[in-house]
Amino acid sequence: MATAATQVPQALPITNPTVVTTDSSAPVNTPAIRSFISRLTDTLRRSTSDLRPWPEMIDRSAIARPASLSEATSRLRKNLPYFRVNYTAIVGLSLALSLVTHPVSLFLLLSLLAAWSFLYLFRPSDPPLTILGRTFSDRETLGALVLVSIIVIFMTSVGSLIISAITVGAVLVCIHGALRVPEDLFLDEPDQQGGAAAGLLSFLGGAASSVASAAPVMASRV
Repeated sequence: MATAATQVPQALPITNPTVVTTDSSAPVNTPAIRSFISRLTDTLRRSTSDLRPWPEMIDRSAIARPASLSEATSRLRKNLPYFRVNYTAIVGLSLALSLVTHPVSLFLLLSLLAAWSFLYLFRPSDPPLTILGRTFSDRETLGALVLVSIIVIFMTSVGSLIISAITVGAVLVCIHGALRVPEDLFLDEPDQQGGAAAGLLSFLGGAASSVASAAPVMASRV
């Protein structure tokens, strides 16, 4: 009777709490993209705050032919830090116009940037890249991207187009800097000495620190 009365309770189904479903098929590293965009936005905001009024830049009453080469060089040295953001915009506009007027080169350059971004820079290292059933390691992906970049830049019109556009922009900047009389410009001496580098290279400095901090991760991938 006692044996029959005692019944073993049935075990209730319990979900294993250690099983966690993860989605490892994320195409890009979203935090890295957000950090890059945030740093780029902050740099652009700081740079545009130093943008000088365009009427001040093209003031005809302040345009005069320099008497000598030394005077032209002196004007250029004073105008460069003061109009650094405007000059950067001029070079960027020259590059943009050159690319827009050559849609094939623009398409190749954008495709190259997209390939670097989505296949290597912002893609998680796990899982490995798989294309058409073939798995590529990070070393193979990096080597393929470098090879494609060399082909696109040096064996097509993209490289010569970029160089020529930057050269045209630099020539325009030098002409304006030599003709613009800087006597009416007021720029603090510390800003004049380090302002140009800080304004134009601040984003590169932030990118360099990010690369340095991410060096162990990149080394582990390669």
